[in-house]
Amino acid sequence: MSRESAILRRVKRRILLLAGGQSGEHEVSLMSARSVLAALPRDQFDVTPVVISPQGRWLPPTETARALETGRAQGGGDLVLHRAASAEGYDAVFPLLHGPMGEDGTVQGLLTLAGIPFVGSGVLGSAVSMDKVMTKQVLASAGIPQVAWRLAVRREWQDRPGEVGARARELGFPLFVKPANLGSSVGITKVSRPEELQAALDLAFNLDRRVILEAMTAHKPRELEVGILGNDAPLASPVGELRFDAEFYDYETKYTEGRATMHIPAPLPPEVAERVRSLALTAFRALDCAGLARVDFFYVEETDQLLLNEVNTMPGFTTTSMYPKLFEAAGLSYSELVTRLVELALERR
Repeated sequence: MSRESAILRRVKRRILLLAGGQSGEHEVSLMSARSVLAALPRDQFDVTPVVISPQGRWLPPTETARALETGRAQGGGDLVLHRAASAEGYDAVFPLLHGPMGEDGTVQGLLTLAGIPFVGSGVLGSAVSMDKVMTKQVLASAGIPQVAWRLAVRREWQDRPGEVGARARELGFPLFVKPANLGSSVGITKVSRPEELQAALDLAFNLDRRVILEAMTAHKPRELEVGILGNDAPLASPVGELRFDAEFYDYETKYTEGRATMHIPAPLPPEVAERVRSLALTAFRALDCAGLARVDFFYVEETDQLLLNEVNTMPGFTTTSMYPKLFEAAGLSYSELVTRLVELALERR
């Protein structure tokens, strides 16, 4: 190695880590950020964290440190749009933001306009994967199996509620009602009887103008998850399984310790695990994802059906989250994983 090459290798990459954000997953993002900050090797990266408040304010260093320490963002700051120029001069941005106004292409568009590399999917992959309607339409075109579903729009519910009710009856009860553009199971209701439908739709339409009605499988499915890592030549992790006693994987079950358990690798026949991994890679490419994603499936053991549930382009990233645990099972440590994600962001530039 030449002297010049050795010097270049010693130069630290400047990384801007964005956390918090305006979605209901603000606190989860702060937890993820603490883990990533501790894991990025200090001999390779000079990391500057910035917390975005629930009000969309770019917090200054003192308030950012306090938010990361306490898990709550307080105080004011400049609007994100006004401070976006602050990202200039960084080698890459790690937008560790979950849900709307962070994982949905908005921040990705801002960084793309600024010409700054960032971890994760671009505008198209982020936006399409965040929107459950668009995700389902793209996956259907790629031949990926899903549960039966219908779309309802807020104005229809206000003006022609009977039509929305008819769509629900076509699917049959029980069914799920979900806002189209929220993550972490926020606003999702299991509707067991027709008389429960109005309250579920009212809740979902308070959160989004578009709502998905989803049929339930005849048998309770197993919930499988697989991680994807890479850009144009992505790799799939071993398959994991989530087990829990709740009727579905709601917000409380997801974020309350002890409510769910992970099993990695999932106890599956090898051919089923391989189908999961293959379908996940197909979905990743079809949605134009990049960097990382966690792809979730239902597996109906009685009928040997695999049904893709959703794709998360910036999944939870604490050291105990499913995505890093999946790659830990593949032999990639948490620190190696976050380092690889930054490398993938720089590769895309």
